[in-house]
Amino acid sequence: MPLVTSKAMFEKAYENQYAVGAFNVNNMEIIQGIVDAAKEEQSPLILQVSAGARKYAKHIYLIKLVEAAVEDSGLPICLHLDHGDDFEICKSCVDGGFTSVMIDGSKHSFEENIALTKKVVEYAHAHGVTVEAELGRLAGVEDAVKVSSKDASYTDPDQAVEFVERTGVDSLAIAIGTSHGAYKFKGDPTLDFERLEKITKLLPQFPLVLHGASTVLPEFVAKCNQYGGSIAGAQGVPEAMLLRAGKLGVCKINIDTDLRLAMTASVREHLAVNPSDFDPRQYLKPAREAIKAMVKHKIRNVLNSSNRL
Repeated sequence: MPLVTSKAMFEKAYENQYAVGAFNVNNMEIIQGIVDAAKEEQSPLILQVSAGARKYAKHIYLIKLVEAAVEDSGLPICLHLDHGDDFEICKSCVDGGFTSVMIDGSKHSFEENIALTKKVVEYAHAHGVTVEAELGRLAGVEDAVKVSSKDASYTDPDQAVEFVERTGVDSLAIAIGTSHGAYKFKGDPTLDFERLEKITKLLPQFPLVLHGASTVLPEFVAKCNQYGGSIAGAQGVPEAMLLRAGKLGVCKINIDTDLRLAMTASVREHLAVNPSDFDPRQYLKPAREAIKAMVKHKIRNVLNSSNRL
């Protein structure tokens, strides 16, 4: 089975009120853990690659690993560029075998964002590739994405309608209170569901996307800290909020920080308990299993995407 686009995935997710997990990948163990979980759960799957991941692992290595995952698992997998910040990187990924790309023009003015997104849409659609864009800005830090709280802004519902109509984009990442990284809320977690409901009403049947949607499970933060880490005060998006979003037009939920925490906690624990181990396979094998367990938990309890194939 070849790589697939997100189009059919999102149509089914919207109709059945669940979300597809979009998991960031950087290396073989992360890909294997995610794919093994999705196969066991029979869940649709998006593997996404950031600009930082492409620099770290190289485009060719990542795409060959994902192609191997498709062949090994038999799953319909969408390979997506996360936070492409210009036309050139989107074109490179379209030309290089990705089936979906994100053009993030949210740092630009509304008109500049439209112009940039439309240019990417025209090129990608001509090559059978779907496009995600972003309107509104999420606070936080993750890879190359760094937005201060004062520069963050929520998505305007009326602008969202105009943006979709003028660009022809296939899905839209919106800002309703999530943020990148492990430190998402200083006080009580809250998302602007009234805003989400308005956008969904104005854009019926149109797939929305939530970035910065890791739940930052306390047990993994605690384990990291127990074995030498320093991640004080980390707080994510409650699972119940994400489940609710999946019933209100959100068809794609991005998850990265939770994967990092699960893997790092496992590696820290293994090396602390087994100080004589120096073979990477000795600590990466349980780390891969930690990724798998985390993704299975997400599929069942956050995405509601089990047995959707």
